[in-house]
Amino acid sequence: MLQRQMKSVRLDGADYTLKREELKNYFHQSYTIFESLFELLKSDDVFYLQSEPTRHPMIFYFGHTAIFYINKLIASGGLKEGINPYFEKLFAVGVDEMTWDASSDTLQWPSIDEVREYRKKVRCMVDEMIATLPMTLPITKDNPLWAIWMGIEHERIHIETSSVLHRQMPLAFIRTHTDFPICPIVGESPENSMVHFHGGEVRLGKGADDQGLYGWDNEYGRLVVNVEPFSTSKYLVSNGEFMDFVRAEGYTTPRWWDEEGLRYLQIRHVLCPPFWIPQGDGSFTYRTLTQEIPIPYNWPVEVNALEAEAFCRWKSVQGGEVYRLPSEAEWEVMAQAGEISEEIFDDQQSNLNLAHFASSVPVDTFAHGELYDVVGNVWQWTQTQMDAYEGFVTHPWYDDFSEPTFDGKHNLMKGGSWISTGNEIIRTSRYAFRRHFIQHTGFRYVIGNTDDEAKKYTRIDQMYAAWKKRYG
Repeated sequence: MLQRQMKSVRLDGADYTLKREELKNYFHQSYTIFESLFELLKSDDVFYLQSEPTRHPMIFYFGHTAIFYINKLIASGGLKEGINPYFEKLFAVGVDEMTWDASSDTLQWPSIDEVREYRKKVRCMVDEMIATLPMTLPITKDNPLWAIWMGIEHERIHIETSSVLHRQMPLAFIRTHTDFPICPIVGESPENSMVHFHGGEVRLGKGADDQGLYGWDNEYGRLVVNVEPFSTSKYLVSNGEFMDFVRAEGYTTPRWWDEEGLRYLQIRHVLCPPFWIPQGDGSFTYRTLTQEIPIPYNWPVEVNALEAEAFCRWKSVQGGEVYRLPSEAEWEVMAQAGEISEEIFDDQQSNLNLAHFASSVPVDTFAHGELYDVVGNVWQWTQTQMDAYEGFVTHPWYDDFSEPTFDGKHNLMKGGSWISTGNEIIRTSRYAFRRHFIQHTGFRYVIGNTDDEAKKYTRIDQMYAAWKKRYG
């Protein structure tokens, strides 16, 4: 069984031998979890299939995390040359989506055994770098050892994003695995209710120079926000609660969808959330990582931001209040009220870090103050478009990590999911995806003052224009 509870290794300390050992163990666990995930593929032939037509075949992602270590070590100056320059170019670019209507991938991929052998060489190389690179504590952003932390946290992101692609792969190509058990607890969804918060001043960001835990460049800087009073749902929206929207023909009623949402519906022809499977009698089953099961009404629904916003518009008409997604700052208020004060989320009190199951659990399992699942189970969409804090500085070794998301087209997610590990379960972490993107992400809704939708789209247009001007 995998060691699931290992947390992010701190950058500071006094014992150099211990720090190298901690980093070595953290690296090997990350590498092993990632490779174990790909053992879910039934045969080597599956590595050459696309589970999602806008993404590369699985072999790309299998190779990508390995070459990332080498390329970033070279960028840092800690390594003079790579292992296989062809691989280090082939697997470097193309993580994000291609066009929505892409139908094939024409790149010529190497054999899976060649990639496995390359991964072994990288494991040995990084091991050697951990043992021999000069170390000063705390590790700072210009130290070549930072590139190893960067590689580990990057691979842990891909443990999660690759699991989504596995979950989209037809079950005929997937097998079960003892390291990835599915929660057996299913039932009816609990009735949701609203919890009030007084708001107040919130300070976001790690500041200029946090040397305790590794952070991506978008986490640094500061933002002070005055949060007005608001109310939010006690539970994440469950499959059962979202079912009311589906049964009310929410996916075929244009008034609930904005222009971007209508385009998504037109292209994808969807009539339900991405992991629901329609049956001939009008019912649904549910796709987990490795199984198709009866729909668990008491688990959180997983939808993209467009679907979550459509639900909120529908619910606003049904309930007589204006419902919307929370902001990043409102989520921080919830976290403070839930006494989530540690830098790293507690995976014994939340469904995180593969500490419980390789799936969601019922939404009334983990209480955080008056709310449930402030962190864990599934990521939570916010209404906040991803942007830099004041004082943001792009890290030169990975200049295309954050800046592409500052375009107004990416919404921030908070809280982590059942398979979030490493930096993803650190309080200050900030991740964003495009609003149509499929992820282990759900939502809760709030009632409170907000800009009307016209102002929201004006802000998005302004962000995109500014991003275009700055980043081209």
